[in-house]
Amino acid sequence: MNSRETGSGKRETENVISCRDLRKTFTQGGLNVPVLNGINLDVARGERIAIVGASGSGKSTLLHLLGGLDNATGGSVAILGQDVQAMNEQARGEIRNRSLGFVYQFHHLLPEFTALENVAMPLLIRGMKHAEANPLAAHMLGLVGLAQRIAHQPAELSGGERQRVAVARALVTEPACVLADEPTGNLDRASAQALFDLMRELNARLNTSLIVVTHDADLASKMQRQLRLVDGVLQEG
Repeated sequence: MNSRETGSGKRETENVISCRDLRKTFTQGGLNVPVLNGINLDVARGERIAIVGASGSGKSTLLHLLGGLDNATGGSVAILGQDVQAMNEQARGEIRNRSLGFVYQFHHLLPEFTALENVAMPLLIRGMKHAEANPLAAHMLGLVGLAQRIAHQPAELSGGERQRVAVARALVTEPACVLADEPTGNLDRASAQALFDLMRELNARLNTSLIVVTHDADLASKMQRQLRLVDGVLQEG
């Protein structure tokens, strides 16, 4: 894992996420079906990476493993230098809350809560008081252009607005990395482009790494690195 010396002489991890020889096999109908066949990846702080590949190639599976949402069959995943495969579920939940943000194709907002309450939720789960969490959530909603919509519930927002709330929720904890699975897949072209531009802008402003699984070649081309998942391994370009 790449590291460098700090002024105090300590080693500081440069990679926010690293994996080595990462493997995943599913069992279906008594048969073992290998999906990932030895993935090696380093994600530097602030880096933007697109992962593309055919439907069913294992892109979402890889993202779930990198985010500590699933167990690998073999290999290792480290988040900020900590081996998540060796953690119990509580420890994994804590590192996800502290270090990662997630955005999905469908926003997964809680329908009974306002935009503000949805965005504040990760901070409340962390143990922060409402008096502290709500201003931070409101600020993040302002950054995604929804300052006037904080009191609206998801049903009162457009599809693009709901995804912006989901992005704000992912970023409100100032995570080291955001993992996004087809975040624009449920949007029209104009809304998708606007959301993607917003994510890249916030990535640059907050120095948060960004790993995006997408089938959209045009959006992928705007990332710093493009990786293609083919036959269970990652290829550059």
